[in-house]
Amino acid sequence: MGSDLVAEFPVAREVYERASAVLGYDLAKLSAEDADGKLDLTRFTQPALLVHEIACLSVFRELTGDRVRPSLAAGHSLGEYSALVAAGALSLESATALVAERGRLMSELGRGAMAATTLDIDNARQIADKHYCQVAGSNLPDQTVVAGNREDLEQLTADLAVSHKGKRAIELKTEGAFHTYLMVGAAQEYRKALDRTEFGRLACPVLSNYTGDFHVDDPGAIRSRLFFQLFNPVLWVNCMRRSVESGIDTVIEFGGGIGKGEGPSEKRPNLESVAKKSLKHLGSEAQYVAAINAAGIRAAAEALSNP
Repeated sequence: MGSDLVAEFPVAREVYERASAVLGYDLAKLSAEDADGKLDLTRFTQPALLVHEIACLSVFRELTGDRVRPSLAAGHSLGEYSALVAAGALSLESATALVAERGRLMSELGRGAMAATTLDIDNARQIADKHYCQVAGSNLPDQTVVAGNREDLEQLTADLAVSHKGKRAIELKTEGAFHTYLMVGAAQEYRKALDRTEFGRLACPVLSNYTGDFHVDDPGAIRSRLFFQLFNPVLWVNCMRRSVESGIDTVIEFGGGIGKGEGPSEKRPNLESVAKKSLKHLGSEAQYVAAINAAGIRAAAEALSNP
């Protein structure tokens, strides 16, 4: 991840070098090689994703001469921090330090498990409430993530098979039940990091996962919402709805990448399916563009610089 950008663009190398100085290890090497499988651990996953996203954005800005400016920014869970960097509210260094601490605390203090269901949020909440579980994320109208202690989640899954014929629950590969009450302890410790971090003013509106609406342009309010985000569901359905209501005509996804391919060009964007389905569901004609590797960023820059 990011190896193509580091090899081709000095601006991307600078992003990785600045982040590595904060982290105390070579993030570019870890992201590209990961010989020990550390990227499966959220304490490493979170800074790696953040920095790759910002590196992709930085290359895009350079290729477009920074003439393509966002009308708003948004990110899913960890991605909200990248959105705040893109909007100027957080420096790269501050965001890197925050997400490194966030990942450490979520890993060390987290427990439980998560599962993606094909339920709407109301039905997901009803069945979660029966088993000491919670809704952890609303990704699509028919895709809701639930989470809790593993034994409780197993009971929920068994109940789902009987009570909601044809619906599924697929366990996610996580180190804990993120965005639920099981993260309260981590959030309480994380508040210390938030309180000592400097936040600037927003250069463009940024959507909050916690509220599903725009952040108030106030450092204290942003800190508070990031605190609550840690143990409340990611309201991505609401964020997409608010984006469409705001009149967006283009969605650009920066960074990340899923799939079994070894090289950056073989990966698929993390949120492509969710974004496209959301736009279709909302009746939006906005185009979706992926900018997660060198080739994709070049294509996006060329297309959007010369519409």
